[in-house]
Order: sequence, then C-alpha cells, then structure tokens
Amino acid sequence: MSGQKTAASDPYFPANGDPRYRVHRYELTLDYRPGPNRLAGTARISAIAGRAALTEFQLNLAEFKTGRVLVNGRSPQYAHRGGKLRIRPAKPLPAGAAFTVEVHWAGNPKPVRSPWGGLGWEELTDGALVASQPVGAPSWYPCNDRPADKASYQISITTPSPYTVVAVGRLLTRTTKASTTTWVYEQAAPTPSYLVGLSIGMYQTVLLGDPGLGGVSQAAHLPAHLLSRFSRDFARQPAMMQLFEELFGPYPFGEYTVVVADEELDVPVEAQGLSFFGVNHVDGARGSERLVAHELAHQWFGNSVGIADWRHIWLNEGLAKYAEWLWSEHAGGRRAHELAATAHRLLASMPLDLRLADPGRKLMFDDRLYERGGLAVHAIRCALGDVAFFRMLRDWATVHRHGVVTTTAFTTHVARYAAEPLDDLFSVWLYETALPPLPSPATPGQPSVPEMPRIPARPVYPPRNGGSAGPGRTSA
Repeated sequence: MSGQKTAASDPYFPANGDPRYRVHRYELTLDYRPGPNRLAGTARISAIAGRAALTEFQLNLAEFKTGRVLVNGRSPQYAHRGGKLRIRPAKPLPAGAAFTVEVHWAGNPKPVRSPWGGLGWEELTDGALVASQPVGAPSWYPCNDRPADKASYQISITTPSPYTVVAVGRLLTRTTKASTTTWVYEQAAPTPSYLVGLSIGMYQTVLLGDPGLGGVSQAAHLPAHLLSRFSRDFARQPAMMQLFEELFGPYPFGEYTVVVADEELDVPVEAQGLSFFGVNHVDGARGSERLVAHELAHQWFGNSVGIADWRHIWLNEGLAKYAEWLWSEHAGGRRAHELAATAHRLLASMPLDLRLADPGRKLMFDDRLYERGGLAVHAIRCALGDVAFFRMLRDWATVHRHGVVTTTAFTTHVARYAAEPLDDLFSVWLYETALPPLPSPATPGQPSVPEMPRIPARPVYPPRNGGSAGPGRTSA
C-alpha cells in the first residue's frame, strides 16, 4: 500500500500526519490497568477529506495489536506497521466528504523513540503520564499526528478505583462500578494530537484561589506529601492568570489544571488547558515560579494560537519565555530588560548557528531557541513602544484564537503596529544566525507592564465536595 504524502507534510516529521484530510473529532474509549501496564482502546474518528478524493489515508499508531478497523461502518483494507496504520476504504472517499474511522487496539503502551528520548505514554512507579510534544501521541491512540490538525476530544478512561485520572478538558462524569471507575472528559476546543495530555496516579485534588471568587477554574492534582510545598510554590498562579488575561486577552479554555507527578521530570510540559510538573519543580521556595508562568502562558501561545508546522516553534517558546519576564516585572522581580540583557550575555557565549524562524529538527528544543525567542519579542517591544506592543500582543492572541499560524503571519501582524518598517529587525533576529546587539527600551526607566492591583498569594483549597474538582462520584 503506497505511503506517498503531499508537499504539505511537516518538513521536520514527514512520516507523521497525513495532510490529505483533517479530523473534526476524536472519541476515545480506553481501559487501563496500571499493574500490567495494559491498555485497550476504541477510537471513533470523525474526519473530512481534503481537496482530492481519498483512495487511501493513514493514521499514526505505535506497535499495538490492531483489532477491527472500519471506515463509514465498512471494513477497509489496512496494514499496520512501522507506526503507521494505512487504510484503503472499500470505496474512494470523495473530495470534501465527511467520513468516520473506527479503530480497536490493545497492548502495552510505551514511549515512542525520538531524538529527545522516549515521548508519549510513560509508565510511572504507580500510574502513567502522557506528554507527547512533538510526536508522542501515537504512543497511546491512533491520530493524524500533525500540529495543524486540531480537533475536539471526548476521552473515557476506566481504571482501578483508587487512581485519579486527569485528562484535557472538563470532567463530565465519574462513575464507579465495583472496583473500577470510569472518567469521561470533554475538550471542545480545537486541540492538536500532541497537546492531548493524560495522567493517572494517586493524587490529592485542590483548588487554586478562593472557589467563590469566580474567574477561570484552576485545579491541581498532586501527591499528598507535596501539599505544603505546593501551596507556596503555586499560590501566585491566580495572580498570573489575572495578569495574562489583562495582557493577552481572556483565557482561551474552560479550565486550567496542573498535575504534579510523583516523579522527577526534566522539564514541565504543557497540554491543552493542562500542565505537568515533577516533584523536582516543587521546593516550597518558589524556585520554579518562572516555569509556572511559562506553562500557563503556553495556553495562549502554542495551544490556542497553534503553529502550522514545527518550523515555527519559536512562536510558542519565545512568547512563553517573554511571558516569564512580564510576570517577573509585575511581581516585583527583575525587569524584562534586565532579563533580556542576561539572556543576551548567555547567547553571546554560545555557538551562533541557530536560525530562529527555521531551527531544524535537531535544534528545535535547544535552550538557545527559548532565549533568542524571548529576545526577539523584546526587540519588537522596544521597536513598537509599550502601548503598541501590548495592543499587538493581545490582538495576536485574539485574532488567531484556536487557529494555526506561521512566522510570516506573525511578522505581517506586528508590522501593522509599527510606525516604521521592521524588515531589518525581522531579518536579523529571525532569519540570520549572528546575534544582534541588545535592543534598547523605547521608554527606559518607565513602568512597562500595564498597572494592575497587586494580588496577594492565595491558599489552595480542597474541593467543596471533598473529592476531585468536577462532578461528584456516582455509583452504579
């Protein structure tokens, strides 16, 4: 069966995703047993063919045992090997036609191999964690694994009752039968496969901020022994949320959830409306507060405003890095220009071979991309001045809410807010590898982040029903 792809394939990961169609919705029904690390699942996928008729198409799926496969209720020809499920429908699917795919699979999930180690499903000491950026989603379900293909999700997961299941979206129901509990989550917002996060563990659930104050629902799931330290480290997250809504526009999802796994993680990882941290990020001294800000900012930049392909990852990381600096300014820490100067000195001491707007797969998660990305945003701020800069930033997040963008779209957008052409600025910061001079603030010494009332750190609260945040437990 031919695996030929079109020119729209992601240049960094041409084997992932199929641009000949797009997915509208995934409905996943999963059963997971932590002891034997056994996963069985059914996926019902609603999709739409592209501009040409589909005689075949593919999904990405790791090396599970594949059971029944159906297209529009009929059995197709299919082959599953090398992480690809290639499907040839009984009849070609007309251009623009809606169709459904049903896939049954089972096996022992494990991370998929990548240049950065294993990605996706990770079996923990007691539970599991799924963080898929950039290509780990096929480690646990069949998907069109490309960042531009956003879909809604309903995820139903059955596990032994002592475990808490946290997934992207809103918890619809939690139903206990005998020794197992089924958790059903709904994520209505358009979501790419790599941002579909999942965690299964022994967690205590708390709410951040006063549950009676309204605003964005913010919950956290963490090991009970970390509660005291967590209460200090994440106490200012509600203040971050308020600041970022002021700067970037309304929070783009229905809720924001934090999970602290009972394991060390190299770095925190964002998912859609959800972020994962490790025990090493909870020290009781706010030692990782900049990362709390970074992951929250990703909900606007990277999640709601997604990227068309991985060449543009600096838009995710540069804007989230700059949000760290804006939070520092607002919280009474170092100013953005001071942090930019520190980043500039760091980059000056490192190899200058990274092209920000197209770093290549090898360098797409290089520390220099984050620092140079933040500096590029700071250079834009210095060129525009604060009033135009913050208007530009908020409009960017608003106009492209739940969409996908490119570097060219960003520079075109920024140029609309500039009094003079910015072609030279974009050229040296985004498309060349040499390090430009540190940009100078347009209004040195002046307050830069819009003034807001100082928000005191608030404690965390147990949910009012004494259990997980969300619908109460039902028994059947």
